[in-house]
Amino acid sequence: MAPLNVAMIGYGFMGKAHSNAFAQVGHFYPGVREVRRRVVCGRNRAGLEALARAWEWDEVETDWRHAVTRPDIDLVDICTPNYLHAEMAIAAAEAGKMVLCEKPLANNLAEAEAMAEAAARVPNFVWFNYRRVPAVVLARRLLEQGRLGRIYQYRAQYLQQWGPDPTRPRNWKMSKQTAGSGVNGDLNSHLIDTAMMLLGPIRELSATVETFLPEKADPANPGHTYRIDIDDAVLVQARFASGVLGSFEATRFATGYLNDNNFAVHGERGMLEFHFEDMNRIEYTDAGDDPEVRGRRKVVAPALGPPGDPHFWKTGHPIGYEHTFISSLADFLVGLESGDPARPTFEDGLAVQRVLEAVEASADQRRWVETGL
Repeated sequence: MAPLNVAMIGYGFMGKAHSNAFAQVGHFYPGVREVRRRVVCGRNRAGLEALARAWEWDEVETDWRHAVTRPDIDLVDICTPNYLHAEMAIAAAEAGKMVLCEKPLANNLAEAEAMAEAAARVPNFVWFNYRRVPAVVLARRLLEQGRLGRIYQYRAQYLQQWGPDPTRPRNWKMSKQTAGSGVNGDLNSHLIDTAMMLLGPIRELSATVETFLPEKADPANPGHTYRIDIDDAVLVQARFASGVLGSFEATRFATGYLNDNNFAVHGERGMLEFHFEDMNRIEYTDAGDDPEVRGRRKVVAPALGPPGDPHFWKTGHPIGYEHTFISSLADFLVGLESGDPARPTFEDGLAVQRVLEAVEASADQRRWVETGL
């Protein structure tokens, strides 16, 4: 089968993570269709060419519209600031290209709906990469097996500390126009996607958002400040369609935490807890154990792949952040061949966007809001 020619739009942090996935997927998943790093797109030619050299992209292009309509391109991968997702994804889908897009799917619900409608005609995928962490995969399997019995509560947090850093350069994530929101779309979207993958739709919620520093010093312009119009922190109470009670917290002001994406599930027969900063392990409690030895114990998650032939390393040999992107891409490629599309699709991304929109509406109106899911 002919290789898939890829056009990737964006060359920053996510561009590096995606480039690595395109380069490595065939090494760890040798049965999947070959992908070719055909062209990478961006506005800053120097940065673009540096990434292209480092990750062996065939060509660079500064006009993304030209790239997504090229007849030799099969798949368009979007890892740009959020406000560009909709226009790029719709154009790629209308050109008949497969479309992969970073999270959150869009800047707002209307854009997400238009993207999902356009992409329904082509293979599509959203890079919610934490779904592919082995410990999260194990948590999902234990829940599907009913190991925890009836689920009572779900608690999730995404904690980062860079918000008050006065030396951090101003970037697109600090503006509602370019990012859509602050931590709600950036961090809470991951929490929501994981939660709904594990426990199903969220039915209703009540939220509070806070901007701690509405004005910040601009490191690039000493003596000058700029306004902040996005949320620095968000707190959400939620109820799933199943009746499970949930809570979500996302913040960039959690001093002492670099990147702690975590969740806990409490059920009648046990408990599961995960922290991304210890991503190869999950904590598990079996309520049926002898009371004298009952308690939370850390379990090393099994390696991804068939027993005895893991995709990466054997169980006990840790994998890292980059492997979650490789596994995401591999699942997408396997889905192309099987006809069973890998998730999350744009429809899943749209469901997350509905929850994010409900969070903003609840915080603004100071009341419980239904998500429509």
